[in-house]
Parts: sequence; C-alpha cells; structure tokens
Amino acid sequence: MLLVPKADPIPLVTDEFGVVRISKTRVTLDTVVTAFLEGATAEEIKEQYPSLQLSDIYSVIGYYLRHQAEVDGYFLERERLATEVRQEAERRFNPIGIRDRLLARRNPQG
Repeated sequence: MLLVPKADPIPLVTDEFGVVRISKTRVTLDTVVTAFLEGATAEEIKEQYPSLQLSDIYSVIGYYLRHQAEVDGYFLERERLATEVRQEAERRFNPIGIRDRLLARRNPQG
C-alpha cells in the first residue's frame, strides 16, 4: 500500500471575541503555547488539559513553531487589550481602599 501524505487542518478556531482556541475545547492557544514555552511536553500538556487530543497539541505546537512572529503578535495584542480592560475597570471601580470598604460592610459597627 502506498502512503500518500496529506495535510491535516490546524485544530484552531477563533471565537466570537477573537480568542483563538483549540478546536472543540475551551482551551486557548495561549495556554498550550505558554505551557510549551515553560518546558512542558505535549504529554504533560495533555495530562493538564484532558479535553485536548495529543495529536492536536502536537499540531498546535508545530503551528506555533512555524508561525512564531504572527502568534507572538497575537499574544501582544491580547495583552494590550487585557491591560486596556483592566485600566478601564480600575477607572470605573477604584481598587484603593477596597479591603477596608469590604470589611466595613461585613462589620457595620466597626
């Protein structure tokens, strides 16, 4: 029998919020790539995230290695957006003194 290699699709989807996830899971691209960059093997990532297929993890790592500049750009944009959201939340809901305000609510006498 002759083996005819064919390309499988990369198991990545972008959700309605622009977050790239591993197909059919809630696990993000950021999660898998960060674990890989911190030294985790595909098998260790699979142990940590049992909803992932081992073959999908290897595909995603391979995709990252072939498209590092684009994926790193995506990560930077996600970080920028997260910072923007955090700053807006802090402007709207001042975190200074929050512990004291929460404790005062718990104990109105004092």
